[in-house]
Amino acid sequence: MPRGASPEREHEYKELVEEFKHEHRYPGREEEVAARIVNKQRAEHGETRAAEQAEHEGRSPDRGLPIPHYDHLDVDEIEAKLEGLDERDLEQLRDYEQGHRARKTMLEALDRRLEG
Repeated sequence: MPRGASPEREHEYKELVEEFKHEHRYPGREEEVAARIVNKQRAEHGETRAAEQAEHEGRSPDRGLPIPHYDHLDVDEIEAKLEGLDERDLEQLRDYEQGHRARKTMLEALDRRLEG
């Protein structure tokens, strides 16, 4: 694991390595595959140095969206914050979601709000 990874991510990495060894998956590559999985999750949740630097410098792609720290939230957390947003805000979130992560469940939730 790279320096700066949270204790939670370190624990997740160790659990994956043990799981892969126990299940005889990726023989000889357990640590590499676990690291790749955890690093991908860190990148998706803005936990990398580059993402933190961009946020600090005001270059975060989710800056200016009606839900603060949008990229750091999961679908359930975002859905809980949709109440009270107007149509323009919902359309802005939908456009952003479509152009970035394009999560099917998130797009469906936004479409339901826009239709209702």
